[in-house]
This record gives sequence, structure tokens and C-alpha cells, in this order.
Amino acid sequence: MSAPDTLSLPVTASVHEHAWVTESVHATSEGRVRYVRCTGCRARRVDLDPAAAVPPVPLSREV
Repeated sequence: MSAPDTLSLPVTASVHEHAWVTESVHATSEGRVRYVRCTGCRARRVDLDPAAAVPPVPLSREV
């Protein structure tokens, strides 16, 4: 048997520029944990704001 010429990857979400809005924010010892949702596709993720001078860092993948 030979391997297929191309691999099919499952499509899990539509491809677009997310417009993240914050649903809630919680202070932790690591910084602020922010729960965000995309207004277009309703995907959600968790971000960490480690300091006020840097942009948020995703802690989770989109679901």
C-alpha cells in the first residue's frame, strides 16, 4: 500500500478575522484571565493579560 498524495484535514471552524469581545475578566497571580467570544462565529477562548503593556496571550484554542 502507498500513502495518499494529499492529506485531508478536518475543517473545524470557518476562516475569518475574529472580533473578540470580553465576556468576563478575573485577576490571578499570573495576570488577568479574560474569557472572550467572537461576535461573528461565536468561538470562545481564554486569554491571559500578563501585563498592561503587552497584548493578551491565548491560553486555549478556539472552541
